[in-house]
Amino acid sequence: MDLESIPGVGEKTARALETLDDPERALQRGDVATVASAPGMSQGRAARIVRGAIRRQHDDPGGFLATDRARDVYRELLALLKARTVTDYAAQRLETIYPSPSRSRIEDVQAFARRAIDRECDSADVRTALGDVESLRTPGDVRVRERCLATTDAERYSTAREAIPELSVEIVEDAQGLAELARGYSTVIALDESFAGVTIDGDVQVRPDALENPADVVPERPLAFYARNRTRLQAAIEVHREADLEPACDLDALEDGLSRLEADGTVAGDDELDRLTVAVDDLDTAAGAAESVANDRLREAIQAQDVTIEGSDLLSLVERGAGVDSLLSRELADEYATAVDAAREHLIDALELDSGEAEIARRAFSDEPTFPVERDEETISRLREDLTATKERRAGRLKRELAADLADQREDARRLVRDALELDVELAIARFASEFECTMPTVVDPADLDGERSAGFAIDGGRSPLLEESLEAIDPVDYEVSGVALLSGVNSGGKTSTLDLVASVVVLAHMGLPVPAEDVEVRRFDDLHYHAKTQGTLDAGAFESTVREFADLAQGGEGSLVLVDELESITEPGASAKIIAGILEALSENGATGVFVSHLAGEIREMADYDVTVDGIEAVGLVDGALEVNRSPVKDHLARSTPELIVEKLADEAAEEPVAANGGRPAESPVFYDRLLEKFD
Repeated sequence: MDLESIPGVGEKTARALETLDDPERALQRGDVATVASAPGMSQGRAARIVRGAIRRQHDDPGGFLATDRARDVYRELLALLKARTVTDYAAQRLETIYPSPSRSRIEDVQAFARRAIDRECDSADVRTALGDVESLRTPGDVRVRERCLATTDAERYSTAREAIPELSVEIVEDAQGLAELARGYSTVIALDESFAGVTIDGDVQVRPDALENPADVVPERPLAFYARNRTRLQAAIEVHREADLEPACDLDALEDGLSRLEADGTVAGDDELDRLTVAVDDLDTAAGAAESVANDRLREAIQAQDVTIEGSDLLSLVERGAGVDSLLSRELADEYATAVDAAREHLIDALELDSGEAEIARRAFSDEPTFPVERDEETISRLREDLTATKERRAGRLKRELAADLADQREDARRLVRDALELDVELAIARFASEFECTMPTVVDPADLDGERSAGFAIDGGRSPLLEESLEAIDPVDYEVSGVALLSGVNSGGKTSTLDLVASVVVLAHMGLPVPAEDVEVRRFDDLHYHAKTQGTLDAGAFESTVREFADLAQGGEGSLVLVDELESITEPGASAKIIAGILEALSENGATGVFVSHLAGEIREMADYDVTVDGIEAVGLVDGALEVNRSPVKDHLARSTPELIVEKLADEAAEEPVAANGGRPAESPVFYDRLLEKFD
């Protein structure tokens, strides 16, 4: 796949995508999580790129939503779906599901949606676990400073720097240069086989194959990935358990590996490593405390001791320049030895040193009497170096062991998180389908149509999800249209809501998703043109633009669904009827499907040169001043207007009450109302 052929992908973005293991596969399956893991890629941008790749894969030209109102309906439906997600990923992933005229795309999403509807794992525990699941992230630059690579070859030097950027790479000329490196690094890894058999102090490893096994040389690389994503992976494990999903890997083994890893990438749970770490960190403090132990004991001994020095002895000490050390050696030798032993034991016990380390620690305090007692800094430094080297060697071994356990699970771990995130997408669709009592529609391909089947749409028991009322408060609507129809009806009778229902059903069906109805069959349309009601009469320029738009649509309208709400509001009623009649004629001739809501249905039908279908949302009557309406349009029926219903009500009341109830006023004559009613015929 030529990545730069995808809309929104330039040279720089293509290079970022190429860092993925299999970018083409990720794009084809709509894997926003994997695409978002490319360098510098956000989830939102990944979703847009995936959407472009899907369009390219299904040869989708785009533009299904051909008008502002059509796009508004899609955005409102998408918002309802996204409101039912838990993760940001699922909300972004839903944006890759869009209305398409492509048969293959619709069928792909339908298969996904059917699996979603069949899910039976939507619970509070699953949603709680999903709350901590996020797309996995590649850690930033990992640098390891206590280890280095060494080589005598300049070409191998360049290869090593590229293959293992986490470590410093040094050029040496001979074994002496290697020995010098060993004094500055805890571990030196020699890449040249020529160093095999050379004896050098320190941890020097001859590994000619090191570049072929980077994870063994720098286990921090895989461990950094798991450390950065530990919380995400643990949450994904919990999702799989709560939802009873088939995992991509052994959950217990992965969980055990994660439990052995600290957030900073170090190994957790090893008592010996913990001991060495504490010993290194606390060495100076413990040495200072050991000095205090010795000096406190000496002070007590000196204070309790009566020392008698004869004049000849004092003269001798003065002549030799002797000081208190000599006095200690002569008078308090035993007490000094006891104090120093106490200091040594304190240092050993405080740091929990083993026998070898304790041997060095004992040399930190001299047997030669002195006051105050002071540690030997050179010995303390040597102890620190030995402890640090031992700690690093053990940490390195533990890291290699843990990295070996986890390295092969990296792709499975990615899939584990991806499956958890995709579950959130599925559950959002399932919740939408359940809450709006949806069903999977039958999308009929135009090539499969015959003369006896509908070329438009048929909706049974539909309820518009765009209404703000509860589902129980919405009357179900049955409506079927083949060709172009006019929809008449009383004000506030639900004509606009019916158009919204049709638009919602068609948009969701072309997204491949369930629709809010008991049963739906819809033709696979090329595009949707939904024109909302215009507020006020248009000026000449806007009117001309609107007419041009319908002219273009009339020329190529086959395969289009056209929904128009009261087009007569764009100009004078008389002219509107003529214009709408002409538009209907052109659309009908070109095989388009359309519903035009109009209060001028009778006039339009009279002006059209063919038998225009007129459907009506009929008001049953007025009850306490409010309309009682049958929300399902009646086929081939011109609905009565609200004024007609009011006049009819007044005529009935006048006929039933010959005498006015108020003060004996003369009775109203039904003749006047009857004459008005005749005007509606």
